[in-house]
Amino acid sequence: SAAGMNGNGPSKLVDPLEDPVPGLGTYEDFNTIDWVREKSKDRDRHREVRRRFFLKTLSRSHVSDAFSGWLLMLLVGLMSGALAGGIDIAAHWLTDMKDGVCLIGFWFNHEHCCWTSNETTFQERDRCPQWQSWGELITGTSEGAFAYVVNYLMYILWALLFSFLAVILVRAFAPYACGSGIPEIKTILSGFIIRGYLGKWTLIIKTITLVLAVSSGLSLGKEGPLVHVACCCANILCHLFTKYRKNEAKRREVLSAAAAVGVSVAFGAPIGGVLFSLEEVSYYFPLKTLWRSFFAALVAAFTLRSINPFGNSRLVLFYVEFHAPWHLVELAPFILLGIFGGLWGALFIRANIAWCKIRKSTRLGHYPVIEVLVVAALTALVAYPNSYTRMSGAELISELFNDCSLLDSSQLCGYKQVQPSPPSLADRPAGEGLYTALWQLALALVFKMMITVITFGMKVPSGLFIPSMAVGAIAGRLLGVGMEQLAYYNHDSFIFKGWCSPGADCITPGLYAMVGAAACLGGVTRMTVSLVVIMFELTGGLEYIVPLMAATMTSKWVADAFGREGIYEAHIRLNGYPFLEPKEEFDHSSLAVDVMRPRRSDPALAVLTQDGMTVGEVEALVESTHYSGFPVVVSPESQRLVGFVLRRDLLISIDNARKRQEGVVSASTVVFTEHALAQAADAPPPLRLRGIMDLSPFTVTDHTPMDITVDIFRKLGLRQCLVTHNGRLLGIITKKDILKHMAQIANRDPDSILFN
Repeated sequence: SAAGMNGNGPSKLVDPLEDPVPGLGTYEDFNTIDWVREKSKDRDRHREVRRRFFLKTLSRSHVSDAFSGWLLMLLVGLMSGALAGGIDIAAHWLTDMKDGVCLIGFWFNHEHCCWTSNETTFQERDRCPQWQSWGELITGTSEGAFAYVVNYLMYILWALLFSFLAVILVRAFAPYACGSGIPEIKTILSGFIIRGYLGKWTLIIKTITLVLAVSSGLSLGKEGPLVHVACCCANILCHLFTKYRKNEAKRREVLSAAAAVGVSVAFGAPIGGVLFSLEEVSYYFPLKTLWRSFFAALVAAFTLRSINPFGNSRLVLFYVEFHAPWHLVELAPFILLGIFGGLWGALFIRANIAWCKIRKSTRLGHYPVIEVLVVAALTALVAYPNSYTRMSGAELISELFNDCSLLDSSQLCGYKQVQPSPPSLADRPAGEGLYTALWQLALALVFKMMITVITFGMKVPSGLFIPSMAVGAIAGRLLGVGMEQLAYYNHDSFIFKGWCSPGADCITPGLYAMVGAAACLGGVTRMTVSLVVIMFELTGGLEYIVPLMAATMTSKWVADAFGREGIYEAHIRLNGYPFLEPKEEFDHSSLAVDVMRPRRSDPALAVLTQDGMTVGEVEALVESTHYSGFPVVVSPESQRLVGFVLRRDLLISIDNARKRQEGVVSASTVVFTEHALAQAADAPPPLRLRGIMDLSPFTVTDHTPMDITVDIFRKLGLRQCLVTHNGRLLGIITKKDILKHMAQIANRDPDSILFN
């Protein structure tokens, strides 16, 4: 044994503190971290670095320690920006692949293919001889029913191929790469551990399958999953720095910043990203993290800008600029859009959660591949005939946000030109083209609303931002065109009189689409501040902050009237993760004694004594129970509290001592006191475990109101708290107990909380 070989003899006591044991202070999978313990570990580490700094032995260590955080942020920004650029370019290329192929090089997408061509006209800038649709390639002509059928079939085949590849890769290599990832990241940031959720396999597979899923034409976006991708980058890069590798709380600060980076590259909105992380995802967000997220989001946006994935030096596909002023009267339709967004958000959450419950409880859940293929086939089949559902979500939004210029060949700009005057941008009567477009949009709206419900939550990477924005943008554009026609035909009525004279451009339908998109996204996710900032960073329209705020706030109020939780909280609850929602109020009059275990009918609390138990007894106690920790008391009679020991640390230490310390047998006593008691001469040496005991466990008295206890758990990030009565130990409350109690109050099944 090690102790014997070093010549120390069997009498030497091994103290776990001097000689760190691998695995001490780590956590099991699917368990909650103890924030207080992690923070104090970091404080000790910091003191050690400072001490070395003053001893001048490693003067660099202090500087590099402070610098490592910023360096890590720089790396996270660079890596996420590069990945996002790659995803954008690849998705654009594969989406066009469903329509046709470029003859001068199959790696060009439609736009790039026609860039070099001299045969394009302004009216038909998408048509050039270098780009051929599948129908042209196979039948030799682009017109006629046969070519249409060939194109239709090829579209469906490609959609099926892409979705099949996506779901197979997710199933085979990284089951965690499915979904949007934001609910799990919220849970992880609140202190839960899901091993492998942010690992390298998840990152690689999620990046590839995200491109495939978006290109397959399914009703999903890449924005949510990009947050997951950025968090994977951060988690992998954390392993380069000891400070972050060894401390769970420090790592979560980096992940908060990574969530900001994800939104920053998804929407080209660095400030919106920081606010999104603060408002929506993070649990613990100190000022230092705010500055670091700001820096990381800046680096990521800069990286994406230098890759320039869309070739127009914009960071997103649907960047628009319009500067037409809006009028006070228009606040009424904006608020109407807010109400629509809120209603749709509440309806969507109910429908989607109901569908996910069906998927979980019936046999549908056993066939994820078939489910994805059926939904993809259905989507492609219904989507192809309608040009607005055929294009990708981002292209649709960009089309709807667009303001009509004089030379616009889009159907949405099919107005009649009023002959005598020179062509102008004034409000004009709707023509044939516009009526067709409105019909198609109305059908697209119904289709998008229904298909998104069954798409979100399938076993492929799927974001929710783009589909929700598309629904809102369609509704907004329809209302906007309606308002425009109303104003054109009734410019003398008292509503429009005075600000909308004939021949003026009073109403911008694109603005309504933008407000509608914000309202629907707000209704589904319940974001407010960050959403408005993301929207105006997206569109560069500073003068539209008030309409956006009005619509977003209305949508939140309306949606909250039907249910307090957004889609991410609903999915967290559906999966049974232990997440204490910081926004939810606890307004029940129960006391700590009502929630703690053991209950009155249960067996007594399992405790360790500070010096009376042998190794064998401790092991028997640990084996016979499944608790994650044990309080240490002075003696079974007095029940006075000494500290708290975690089960994992206890097992690792005993196991290690049996291997390394000579003479530790089942009869050895386990000692938690500072000084070992005098022992009989022939007794085996004691095992001292004071080093692994938490000497400052949090305690509340049995009469503490539960709302204060819940607050303590939330604000300090506790995992468990001991309950005392007149200084004697009574019981224990864990985070899981609190969540079960809250579920019971809300008439939900308390057994739906699955993890510790």
